[in-house]
Amino acid sequence: AGTIRNKIKEAGIVGMGGAGFPTHVKISPKDPSAIDHILVNGAECEPYLTSDYRRMIEEPEKVIGGLKIMLHMFPRAKGVICIEDNKPDCIVKFRELLLPEDNIEVLELKTKYPQGAERMLIYAVTGETINSSMLPADAGCIVDNVDTVVSIYEAVAEGKPLMQRIVTVTGDGVNTPSNFRAPVGMDFQELLDAAGGLKGTVEKVISGGPMMGFAMFTLDTPITKTSSSILCLTKDEVAANEPSACINCGRCVEVCPSRIIPSRLADFAEHHNEEAFTKWEGLECVECGSCSYVCPAKRHLKQAIGAMRKIALANKKK
Repeated sequence: AGTIRNKIKEAGIVGMGGAGFPTHVKISPKDPSAIDHILVNGAECEPYLTSDYRRMIEEPEKVIGGLKIMLHMFPRAKGVICIEDNKPDCIVKFRELLLPEDNIEVLELKTKYPQGAERMLIYAVTGETINSSMLPADAGCIVDNVDTVVSIYEAVAEGKPLMQRIVTVTGDGVNTPSNFRAPVGMDFQELLDAAGGLKGTVEKVISGGPMMGFAMFTLDTPITKTSSSILCLTKDEVAANEPSACINCGRCVEVCPSRIIPSRLADFAEHHNEEAFTKWEGLECVECGSCSYVCPAKRHLKQAIGAMRKIALANKKK
């Protein structure tokens, strides 16, 4: 297990779902015997993104291979490949490839956002709940994105470092939306040229998905290990709407998967009231953006809460 861990560390593997957490740290929990589930996150619940889907369809053997390597490190654990039910072809493919003695199950999940968030996934599979002060390991789980698991396989079985990833280039402002296997460090502009360039005027370019990605102000940016997609939109609907006052409708509270009160937390964030923000469980936010999406007043709830979370977490570390 030590050799495997070392290979993963030297290959520079990080969580490729977006967080970019170093994988060798994730697979070195305090108590390895307490790990009873290794979850492969194939939910990919963000709209527009299809890179994980392509990976599962084209290289399922590598996904299973990477999972077997991880199961080898945790003999008590069971492998679970979690896929949303809007990808039936992936589910069928994995079930065909798995043998009864593999100790791996393919779990069909309901298609809903944010199903692929770590906490939601752990709850959907094991019924365990974790909060911001806990790690998945506290619930006996290790959660890794499909792409990360393939990178583990390539690093351990083939000796390849993590130097490329699949990036979805899409949106109504792209001539030929496609998935590309792009080397880390490649320019966004080069990738867009490979997708036939931009179509007409593009008002917004987002790195990542529409819900959790961030807007780019230049295309002169390199692809990183966590760049899942380049999304080009011809209409910037967000900027066109001016936020107005909160009408206390409670929609943000209804959709929040963390069961917190986004409207109130955004107020605390705007007033830089860190004490109240922490007291009202602001750190529990997973920044999924559901609140901003449903808000009829078009308030930038996720952005305000996210900015305050960064400050609060940094102060907590101090």
